[in-house]
Amino acid sequence: MLLARAAAAAFLSPPRRSAVLAQLHEVGVRSLSIVNLTAVFTGMVMALQLGYFLAQFGAKIFVGRIVGLAIITELGPVLTALMVGGRVGAGMAAELGTMKVTEQVDALRALGVDPIGHLVVPRLLAVMVMLPLLTALADLIGVLGAAVIAYVELGVQPAFYFRSLLQYLTMGDLLRSLTKAFFFAIIIGGIACRNGLAASGGADGVGRATTRTVVMASITVLVSDFFLTKLMLAL
Repeated sequence: MLLARAAAAAFLSPPRRSAVLAQLHEVGVRSLSIVNLTAVFTGMVMALQLGYFLAQFGAKIFVGRIVGLAIITELGPVLTALMVGGRVGAGMAAELGTMKVTEQVDALRALGVDPIGHLVVPRLLAVMVMLPLLTALADLIGVLGAAVIAYVELGVQPAFYFRSLLQYLTMGDLLRSLTKAFFFAIIIGGIACRNGLAASGGADGVGRATTRTVVMASITVLVSDFFLTKLMLAL
């Protein structure tokens, strides 16, 4: 219901550009460091583990296509969503929860301002725009990190690594990654805004709303990832 009201508010009374830009900066720019660190070390450790395992069978040259496809189709969108859900989702819930318990949301209603359009829509738009972009960057950083380890530890030449990956990587794989990220963004934004606006009971209520947001967003992302993957592979 909250997402439906936010969609209607976005069309009937579009949010101020400054509010959307502020949320884009908060969601996107300030999440770059944690997303990049997660992606690069995930790619490196996967290349290390799989490389030594494949080397036992004389197949370490295939580490590029295996690790690359795993990062782009699965680990990139999921880990990015978990990191953003933990950081941005918790921040949104805490901010909106504080406004709710201090009656700032009620003050907006008293002034004739729709809290959904004023508070929820800019946050939803920001996470829906930035999460796919962060996922695309995480895919690239993860693949590059794996390439470094494949060269340093396994002796796989970068040219062969990328050529092997590109032979099996399709546009459909990239689209699946970004589509997952878009759905994860709706999940994270919707859960964070809903829990924040439903907070009650002072500071303790804000803390409960923040914790509930992180737990609910993480579980929902992981569960929905399975069904999205199954649906996309069937299509």
